[in-house]
This record gives sequence, C-alpha cells and structure tokens, in this order.
Amino acid sequence: MSVLELRSAGFSYGKQSVLDDVSLSIDDGESVGLVGESGAGKSTILRMLLGLATPRTGAALFDGAPLDPRDRRLMRRFRSTVQPVFQDPYSSLDPRQRVDRIVGEPLRSLGLAKGAELTARVAEAVAAVNLEPDALTRYPHEFSGGQRQRIAIARAIVSRPRVLLADEPVSALDVTTRVRVIDLLARLRHEHGLALIMVSHDLGAVAAVCDRTVVLRSGRVVESGPTRALLATPSSEYTRTLVDSVPRLPR
Repeated sequence: MSVLELRSAGFSYGKQSVLDDVSLSIDDGESVGLVGESGAGKSTILRMLLGLATPRTGAALFDGAPLDPRDRRLMRRFRSTVQPVFQDPYSSLDPRQRVDRIVGEPLRSLGLAKGAELTARVAEAVAAVNLEPDALTRYPHEFSGGQRQRIAIARAIVSRPRVLLADEPVSALDVTTRVRVIDLLARLRHEHGLALIMVSHDLGAVAAVCDRTVVLRSGRVVESGPTRALLATPSSEYTRTLVDSVPRLPR
C-alpha cells in the first residue's frame, strides 16, 4: 500500500483548471521527482498531498484512507508522518524565534515530546543537518540561506516522519549551496528511510535524489518512469525539450 496517493485528482481555481485526472503514488522509502514548466500543477499536487487543498474530483489518500480534516485521529497521525520543506528559507522561519524553538515546534504542537526528550530530539535533528550545537540559541537572521534551509529540514525531520514533501527546496540558493543541500537530502533519505516527493525545475537535482520522475504539463501527467531512464531516453517531445533546455546542477 502506498503511503501517499492521488487518484484521478482534479483541481481548479474558479473556472481555471489546474489539474486534470492526475494519479500518482509514493511508497515508503521511495523518492519521486515532479518536473514541468511553471503552472504545470506541481505545487498544487504538493498542497493536496499535504492536506492544504482538497481535490475537486478524485481523492488524496494517506495509508489508503482519504484525507479528511474532520477525522482528527487520522490527521494527527498524518501531520507527524508527512512534513514539508518549503522553497524559501528566508520566509519559512519565524525571525522572532530561536532555532531551538523553530525546530521543536512540530514536537510541541503535536504533543510528541516535552522536557528533556524534546530538547534531545531537537539537538539530534540539528546535528543531523550538520549544524553546530550553538545554532540552537541563535536566530534565523544570523545564518546564510543554505544554513536556513538546513534549519527548515531539521524542523521537518524532528518528528521522525516517513515522508518529506519538498517544494523547490534549492531554487533560492546559489549553485554551490544547492549541491550541499541536495547531498544532505539524499543522505537523510537513505539514513532515515524517508520517502521524498520533490518539486524542482532542476533536472540535475532530481537526478541526484529521485528514483522515479513524473513529468507534468498543463495539469496532466505527460510521462513517468525511473529517473535515469526517463532523462536519458524520454518518450515525449515535451520531456525531451525539458531535458535539452533546463540547466543541470553541476556534480
């Protein structure tokens, strides 16, 4: 059974169709890349998989059960299991909070830990993203963009989730920092057995992290398959255009 799934999902803003009959799934430990031009529907898919948007048609499922905000027990388990990493490390962190408060927020809000256990798990998460212990007592403005994204990743993994949903997690970073953050995501995925869905315009980043890639265009799935095979021998003209035109991350 897939941990997250969209079944024939459709979505629109007013009369504007954004997604049309999109189906995809992700299993425990798998990594999936979502690629396509701006407006293809990639971020809308993540919003539905995060429970932040409801499909107008079809369904979003978690462990085989429809995501239902009225089912408090299901949603509580969902919130500790599925965690986001947002695009902009400058706006996704509260500038008024110290790092220890920011990283520990999922544990407090979900009631997963308190006291010494909470402190230990926050320190563990910060160490896992290669930040020094003194980072815990500092504020976001004291860090570089890459370090801020590491803080955001620490916040995402502190609840020990099964799935990370990452929306353009390196697009706001310089090229050298992108490489380091992508390497960090790849390492954390393997060390913690995480499933990962990553939206990216950067096919090099997708190739470095994702087992499987789904190509979207105008709210529809154009093709999908194992990442290396799909990028090496795309079957659609649209995917071939993406492969030829999108800059790749130096490795």
